[in-house]
Amino acid sequence: MKTGQNKFVNMVKGKCPNCGKGDVFVKDKPFFTLPVMKDDCDVCNYHFDREPGYFLGAMYISYGLAVLEGIITFLICYFFFPDMETFYVALTVCASVFILSMRNYKWSRVF
Repeated sequence: MKTGQNKFVNMVKGKCPNCGKGDVFVKDKPFFTLPVMKDDCDVCNYHFDREPGYFLGAMYISYGLAVLEGIITFLICYFFFPDMETFYVALTVCASVFILSMRNYKWSRVF
């Protein structure tokens, strides 16, 4: 990896962990389909796919992100909309977790 590149920024953008230029996931997919991870980097030929079970830990990261997003959404509803009914708070939390689920999937695999 060349000096001056920020690994965290590359992870958030979904760039190759080796060169920081190639994309980890296939672009131009329909919005609500599961993202497809490339086998190799287009720029440096770094192999992304590891042995079976390598991304098992990504489930824990995805779960943690979803819980964090749910807590933040709940706190926003609690402090900024104190008169909101409990049903609508729960619906808002579920909607925010669902909307951000594809981003969580990508980030958990890259992190």
